[in-house]
Amino acid sequence: MCPNRCAAHCHAHHLTRRDFLRASTVAAGSTLLGGSIAGAWGAVVPAFAPCGPGSKCVPAIKVAFVRRKGDYGMRWPGQVYDGEAARKLYTRKIQETAASLKMNADIRPAPLHTLAESEAWIAEAKSGKFDGLLVVLLDRQEHSWPTAAKAMDSGIPTVIYSPLGSSFTTNTAPLAERTGAIIYATDDFSQPAYGMKMLHAAAKMRATRVVVIQGKDRRESIMPDLGIQLRYVPASTFVDLYKSLGETDEMRALAAQFIRRAKKIIGATRQDVVNGAHSYVVARKIMEQEQADGISMDCLGALGPTQMSLPCLAWSRMNDDGIPAGCEADIGAVGAHVIVQYLFDRPGFQQDPVPETARKAIIGAHCSCPTKLNGFDKPAEPYVLRHHHAERDATAHPAWRIGQSVTSLDVVPSTKEKPTTLIISSGHVLENMKVPPSGGCVISVMVKFDGVESVLAYPGFHQLFFYGNFRQQLVDFCRLLKLQPQVV
Repeated sequence: MCPNRCAAHCHAHHLTRRDFLRASTVAAGSTLLGGSIAGAWGAVVPAFAPCGPGSKCVPAIKVAFVRRKGDYGMRWPGQVYDGEAARKLYTRKIQETAASLKMNADIRPAPLHTLAESEAWIAEAKSGKFDGLLVVLLDRQEHSWPTAAKAMDSGIPTVIYSPLGSSFTTNTAPLAERTGAIIYATDDFSQPAYGMKMLHAAAKMRATRVVVIQGKDRRESIMPDLGIQLRYVPASTFVDLYKSLGETDEMRALAAQFIRRAKKIIGATRQDVVNGAHSYVVARKIMEQEQADGISMDCLGALGPTQMSLPCLAWSRMNDDGIPAGCEADIGAVGAHVIVQYLFDRPGFQQDPVPETARKAIIGAHCSCPTKLNGFDKPAEPYVLRHHHAERDATAHPAWRIGQSVTSLDVVPSTKEKPTTLIISSGHVLENMKVPPSGGCVISVMVKFDGVESVLAYPGFHQLFFYGNFRQQLVDFCRLLKLQPQVV
């Protein structure tokens, strides 16, 4: 605990941000030299970028159009359909989507005009290093759907795009339940664009390395089905580095950013916030040393008995910056953070599920939550700085929007009996619980999930709550990667 906490606690209990900054700057004068006060408290600490193999991965997909040669005539899509114009339109859309995702799209210039050409193209894809296939059907006849079936049989994750005029349900029904592929039959290109996003996310996920700070030994493992690389390092790595690093201007600058952006501070002192920034710098250095894209830690086991700051504030900042940061060395939560960030460009709130029987809701309770719930490139939700439920350290407590649609995702790692399972729910925010007077973690968000009646038996633990209704998109992701969806 900070020795100055008791004296500062009464004055900081409900200070405005301006009063808190003024008092903090004066108090900091005895610990900073010369002009470093203004430098530290006025500086902006830039976002930290991942530095593991996932950050360097450039996914690559192979793309082909399929149609017969010559005029369409009476058979669908019919002579009314301009196949060449459609090919040019979708080529442009695919190129634009690939550029926005920073992925390579190898687009075959000419359509696949025969089944033999299709088979040769698929064989070429299997011999190359491609992360997925995108097959665009500009025809319903002859070799079009047999090509789709053969692509789905290739063993490469495959997206089949069938614009209006290129399919009946008699074409799609025999393939609809296959896994390892997804069919989008629509003129709405946002669906195949999401298919490309899934291929991109899956490739990045398989290249991602997460450092897990836990126990006494170094070891490596891989999450089955997801491919996420786990690099375990001893908990002493964090403890020793924290002790060796003194308080720096960078830590004070990061603390100042948290304070400037907060609506108010409740209970926590300036030093608590600086200590949280201290843990952030330690975590960042470990990620740099281990060349990692994400991080998790047995925080309670490693730091709970010490006076060091738990990484609640550090993990909030990491997740806001697009770095998957999971609490309590929970590997399933690590997988959920990676999936949500890579697929939906926003962070999630890892939480402990609490039943609320009067309103048939689930309260997600934890002490570390990101603030950029709307997306990495969107404004943060307003937050206060406060102690967590143990009345120590500092955490950012954002206000979740009432009525906001949310999705819940829990990743259950595979066993010998079943593949990795994704437990998926969707609903909306009912309330931000007040803790105190209620007990538990200070960030407690009540969510009403669609169709969930038995909240006492709600499945999973450490699920991620995140903004938006992405239930169907996650089911599609399960189908594409041969994961097991469990929609609750």
